[in-house]
Amino acid sequence: MARSHLLLTPVLALGLALFSTAPLPGSPGIPTAAAGENGVVPGQTEFEKARVVADLLQRYHYGGPESDEKLMEQATETYLKQLDHGRFFLLEEDVEAFRERMGELGPGQGDAILEAAYDLHARYRERVAEQTQFALGLLEEGFDFDGDGRFEQDRSEADWAADRDALDDLWRQRVTHDALTLELAERRTEEIRENLERRYNTLRDRAVDADNEDIMDQFLSAWAGAYDPHSTFLSPQRSEEFDMQMSLQLEGIGAKLTMDQDFTEIVELIPGGPAEQSGELREGERIIGVADGDDGEMKDVVGWRLDEIVDMIRGPKESVVRLNVLPPAGASESSPREVRLVRNKVDLEDQAARKEVIEKTDAQGEEQRVGVITIPKFYRDFEAAHSGQDDFRSTTRDVQRLLGELLEEGIDGLLIDLRGNSGGALREATALTAMFTGGGPAVQVRDARGHPEQVGESRGEPAYDGPLGVLVDRRSASASEIFAAAIKDYGRGIVLGDQTFGKGTVQQMIGLDNYAIPGEERSGQLKLTLAQFYRVTGESTQLEGVKPDIHLPSEFSHEEFGERATRNPLPATEITGLDVTVHFELETIIDELARRHQTRMDQTETFRALERELEAKREIREDTSVALNKATRQEEQKVREERLLELHNERRKAHGKEPVERYADVDADELPDALLNASAAIIADFAQLLREAGDEVLTAEAREED
Repeated sequence: MARSHLLLTPVLALGLALFSTAPLPGSPGIPTAAAGENGVVPGQTEFEKARVVADLLQRYHYGGPESDEKLMEQATETYLKQLDHGRFFLLEEDVEAFRERMGELGPGQGDAILEAAYDLHARYRERVAEQTQFALGLLEEGFDFDGDGRFEQDRSEADWAADRDALDDLWRQRVTHDALTLELAERRTEEIRENLERRYNTLRDRAVDADNEDIMDQFLSAWAGAYDPHSTFLSPQRSEEFDMQMSLQLEGIGAKLTMDQDFTEIVELIPGGPAEQSGELREGERIIGVADGDDGEMKDVVGWRLDEIVDMIRGPKESVVRLNVLPPAGASESSPREVRLVRNKVDLEDQAARKEVIEKTDAQGEEQRVGVITIPKFYRDFEAAHSGQDDFRSTTRDVQRLLGELLEEGIDGLLIDLRGNSGGALREATALTAMFTGGGPAVQVRDARGHPEQVGESRGEPAYDGPLGVLVDRRSASASEIFAAAIKDYGRGIVLGDQTFGKGTVQQMIGLDNYAIPGEERSGQLKLTLAQFYRVTGESTQLEGVKPDIHLPSEFSHEEFGERATRNPLPATEITGLDVTVHFELETIIDELARRHQTRMDQTETFRALERELEAKREIREDTSVALNKATRQEEQKVREERLLELHNERRKAHGKEPVERYADVDADELPDALLNASAAIIADFAQLLREAGDEVLTAEAREED
């Protein structure tokens, strides 16, 4: 962080070109900032903070929008998305007036841009007050669950309401949907009314009572998000939360959360945390209620501030927290369920690498012992390392130890399991690469000035030079992608699984406290994308990720999960490749491995049953609307559950297990890991084929080095 300030402090001394001109008058249809109902208008502090953030982004962001016009367009749409993600409040005329006003401005007219953002927020507050009052009136009329119609849960790309009548019709659907969801959770009518009354009042109060910090947080986050999805502004409160999450020492459930519309969404389950270990939660699900202890009241938290919800979820170690959880947004399943968790600390020990041995028979009928090392995160105890401790904990050290144990036990091949590994310490990814390649560049990093830097470890003897595979999935990102790509590009091993996330950019936190913004003691932080990763081949992992040599089925589609699914992602580009030693020419072997794998899977009912179950789950998630008729919704829910139960029981039967009677009783962890077993079988074949090929697949450079 100190280095960031040394590099970036001269920005202010150079003079600020952005956010400095006089504001333009408001456009028709949007009130002027001074007319804001609660009197919240931008002042010297807000203008100065916006100038600092905008200038840092302009000067140091890697890439960003291709033109000023594109920047204004992306900032406009990102702010609209942040303000009214579900399109439940603003009218088409409000949106078009804002777009027209922003379209007349350029990035250099920053004061006018901030005025326009505050003006739209004032209109938003007005619309929220109107629509929540309308919703409260509907609650008094009672509920009708016998009508027709459907409610579209994913409104992120829906048309904006043309007028108040259209908005009122939408809210009739929303109130019916909200009430029916609670009705199906066996709430009494009066409980439903009270619950939704609190929910809509909270929505109104949160919008109407928004202060300067709230509005600036939204606007600056949107302005940063116009550059790319990983750049954002963190208010002092959000900065504190981010720092606690990064320390992995907070007492809670071990989950990273964000706000999506009015819901709290689970972004990531931290390996080793209570949420991940429970097996009852997954990324994308939404927390709508929180209760402290086994007997505490379940409080509806829809529309609450994220920091308030996080405070409720946190608590003393070994205490109980109960969550009311909805499936991911857009899923046709809309019934909530309760999850009980015991709070605990998440630390490095809980996410440490671990090993096992899987015995497989290869195509020649010979037994092969495949060692598996699972790495949930690329971790490094930086504090212990910086203090000079010789025994500090790190991914590379742990894998070195586990690998030594596996070699002593005797293995014929090795599989590194990076499924769900969202990244971590870059240094650990490069050091781990060197363990298997013998050293050299693992990745290239190019900064905003276009200067590429090679990052890797010095050359030496590989700790292991036998058959190697890397297992990845759609959630494998960043450092995981660097390691998998390097193993592939060095011809050192094969990559199995699904195409990875596709995050090929580097972010850094820049504290704004050193910029002496008037009127503020604490100014928050800017998370800024300042570089991009490139493989040794010159290709980038951005957007494309790492494509496996042999594909395995996944529950997630590329359209719904990954860098391509984010807003304003940076493009994939290429730079000059490096001359590195390729160990093996594996194309012919990979073709034979794929053929054997497909033959084996066609004959393996456990694998085919898994494919059918994953396909059904994808189809169900793609159906994003739900019935507003109680009987119809119950019947649709019954059909979905019966389908999934039947498919899951087919898997159980294939594994020789008795069927379960209800879908609620399904425990996915009870069944063997079919993807891991399939991967181990591929590595067993790989060991046999590599042994037979001998020096024939060894490249000339590798022979020279040997």
